[in-house]
Amino acid sequence: MEVKNKNDGKRGVFYIEDDGKEIGLMHYTFAGPGKMIIDHTEVNDVYEGKGLGKQLVKAGIDYARENHLKILPLCPFAKKIFDLTPAFADVLF
Repeated sequence: MEVKNKNDGKRGVFYIEDDGKEIGLMHYTFAGPGKMIIDHTEVNDVYEGKGLGKQLVKAGIDYARENHLKILPLCPFAKKIFDLTPAFADVLF
């Protein structure tokens, strides 16, 4: 399953689909030049425990690195992933 991204320049979402149905998503908002806020992550109950939430957060981190952005993880799940993964600290603000 592939993580996809769409945004309108102000806010966006990383999402995962299975057979055309959205099964996981992570919302983010751009907070001025060079910053983004992860404010919500959720995975369909049927798919919980499969690492999809972490894949979504990792996709956001990869996006931030590619676009020279810093991330503020307001979402409790995303914050937990950052706390458990020191290698992601380079994109925190």
